[in-house]
Amino acid sequence: MPAVEASQLERIFREESGRAVATLVRLFGDIDIAEEMVQEAFVVASERWPETGLPPNPGGWITTTARNRAIDRLRREGSRHDRHAQAARLQQSAEPVEPEGDVKDDRLRLIFTCCHPALAPSAQIALTLRLLGGLETPYIARAFLVPEQTMAKRLVRAKQKIRDAKIPYRVPRDAELPSRLRSVLTVIYLVFNEGYTASEGDELVRADLCAEAIRLARLVAELMPDEPEVLGLLALLLLTESRRAARTAADGTIVLLPDQDRARWDRELIAEGQAIVRRCLRRNQPGPYQIQAAINAVHSDAATAADTDWGQILRLYDQLLAIAPSPIVALNRAVALAELEGPEPALIAIDSLDLDRYHLFHSTRAALLARLRRFDEAHTAYDRALALANNAAERALLEKKRNSLPTPSGR
Repeated sequence: MPAVEASQLERIFREESGRAVATLVRLFGDIDIAEEMVQEAFVVASERWPETGLPPNPGGWITTTARNRAIDRLRREGSRHDRHAQAARLQQSAEPVEPEGDVKDDRLRLIFTCCHPALAPSAQIALTLRLLGGLETPYIARAFLVPEQTMAKRLVRAKQKIRDAKIPYRVPRDAELPSRLRSVLTVIYLVFNEGYTASEGDELVRADLCAEAIRLARLVAELMPDEPEVLGLLALLLLTESRRAARTAADGTIVLLPDQDRARWDRELIAEGQAIVRRCLRRNQPGPYQIQAAINAVHSDAATAADTDWGQILRLYDQLLAIAPSPIVALNRAVALAELEGPEPALIAIDSLDLDRYHLFHSTRAALLARLRRFDEAHTAYDRALALANNAAERALLEKKRNSLPTPSGR
């Protein structure tokens, strides 16, 4: 019987925990029970699977084990008649009960539950990343640039609010959809980002999260086919995903956009994404995701890095900055500005940004400083980026770039 390594168990947890939690939330209506029972099921798996080997369907095994443990727990709390009755009903049912609503997808329902307007927007997003993406609290805290303890308290309060307000677990009716949409799209976008560049670990990419985000974006597009920003997000994810295979070399090291083999880009995803962008342009209702999709469409149009239309990209970033200003947008705009006007104006543009805890801010500064031959400052900026980066592939790239600089004076 082949042994199950810790890395395999960790991968299965990342890939299956969100699906299992979403199913248990539908069955039991309690997020805390769902989370705890899924975690207990993985503890049992970590004890059994090294001896018995992987079951044919690890995700199904986890969900079934968690469901049975939840039933046992409810029975132990039999003093509450309603919970005892619920446990008995679920035990008798061979199949999960039918979900509420027209869209039969547990994970999409979980997103809409977490994105109820009764919760603060930051709590909506953080809770969904925790439950659906299987992201640990430290990762989410870094994504929000807040201390881990602050994020832990935010997650606890959000779950309490859902329970106390008796927020239903369902896709809302048509009239309720617009008030949830912005947070839902943000969550899907952030799930994809975590997959495309994992915040921690040895691997650059978590392909399972990329695929899950695209799947959810397609579901929302089916649910709201006339909403331009939904289409914009789907196009953005498809165009970004089209480059994934070219982002890493055979040894797992990062290949930056200018150096990628564009023959490895997925032309089918590009064609689909560009077609959606053209649909959005005809609607003439620009939004942040549509503009970001258009930026990626310009990149995908270029046969080589030298063919990139940086002028068009800069104009799109100007439009994005006007309707959705943020330090991250300003940082990305500066990259395009550097291609057109050189590193000095780009460095001036980003030096006032409040992004000290963001590693890509410091790595961008370092690259601009190196182009200006300010090598001592570039070394310092790379050191700061390395202190903040937790992904092994990103750290390796930063170290390579830092070590390629002339030795700083005084060392």
